[in-house]
Amino acid sequence: MDLTIEGKAFLNGVFDDCCIGIKDGKISAIKKVLKADTHINFGKKLIIPAGIDIHVHFRDPGMTHKEDFKSGSLAAAFGGVSCFFDMPNTIPQTTTVQTISDKIISAGKKSFVDFGIYSGINNNNLNIIDELSKKCSGFKIYLGGSTNSPRVDYKNIKDILKKISKTYKPVLFHAEDQEELNKHEGNEENISDHLRTRPSICEEISIKNIINSTNGLNIKTHICHLSSIEGLELLKKRPNNISCGVTPHHLLLSIQNKIENQTFYKVNPPIRSEFDKEALFNAINEGTIDLIESDHAPHTIEEKEKDFNEAPSGLPGVETMLPLFLYLAKKEKVYLSRLISLICENPAELLGISKGRIEVGRDADLLIIDLRNEVKIKSENLHSKCGWTPFENWNAIFPSLVFVRGEKVIESNEIQVSQGFGKFTEA
Repeated sequence: MDLTIEGKAFLNGVFDDCCIGIKDGKISAIKKVLKADTHINFGKKLIIPAGIDIHVHFRDPGMTHKEDFKSGSLAAAFGGVSCFFDMPNTIPQTTTVQTISDKIISAGKKSFVDFGIYSGINNNNLNIIDELSKKCSGFKIYLGGSTNSPRVDYKNIKDILKKISKTYKPVLFHAEDQEELNKHEGNEENISDHLRTRPSICEEISIKNIINSTNGLNIKTHICHLSSIEGLELLKKRPNNISCGVTPHHLLLSIQNKIENQTFYKVNPPIRSEFDKEALFNAINEGTIDLIESDHAPHTIEEKEKDFNEAPSGLPGVETMLPLFLYLAKKEKVYLSRLISLICENPAELLGISKGRIEVGRDADLLIIDLRNEVKIKSENLHSKCGWTPFENWNAIFPSLVFVRGEKVIESNEIQVSQGFGKFTEA
């Protein structure tokens, strides 16, 4: 063994004092007593699996003034995320074998943590889905327009899903119905207007269509960033092959909050009512929600300071996602075991990767957590290029130490590896 670490580790749903052996980047043994040449005893600190963020927009290539794989992965690492999956709405869009390959090469040179890359689906790549599947981590379909998103005719959706089902790759949906969005178009001056132009009926119709379209197909289907009580109620009766995620901003913010600088909270789907927020939060403990995803979508302060109608939609969140909820777990607002399912275990299962659990044979992606280390989130201490956060001054608990494949990536609040340490994660 290369390394053994000792502490209170999360094993099979409970915390237990044990030693974890690591060899060649994998967990090689878990026992009460283990010793290697290098042994670290973390005492009563918690050892949990590192987080997995299935939904980020690192803007690389084409919009790297907002973010790139270097800054985005650095933010992920400091937030306890050992693996991220990047969305296709870059410039150019990630919709061809070449653009997927280029993005994998670029991330491989820049990233501090492991990563995956999605392929977008549009009307021009329907005949090469099998080829795309051999390169990408999964597919993203936008049923409604959002920032620079690939689009596909909905009338083709059943045929598209049949093709994807043969690849055994997951498909993720932006679930807002475009026809319904078109009915509500209008001028926007604040977040209430944005909510009016993207009402929950858009999400409700879209989710119904997804459920109907995937009926009878053996395909892993994920509905991204669920935001409404109407959508939640539909998903309580969903088939087993459909999962759903929710973002920290939809779980923690509502339009009833006293929000200044409202353009900074403009996002698709929109932040909704206190009623929606509370229903979604209750659902993460009850088990209706399968995972938490950041939908990290950074824009610069200058872009967000434009008039509301012109300001882009999107919020940063990859660095604050897990720390926010570790604090809430300490305050018993969410079960810690449930949080580990939401941010570690279930994302790994959806993407079919060997991470997310402390088990022999899996990647040694581990976090050391000291629940006493409460801090206030400050933009100046975060690592995204965008330079701001919707959770300024919120309480959080950041990991004390981050391991990726058995290597220390974050220690003493400093990065310990070089760009390019991160690897493309294959199922």
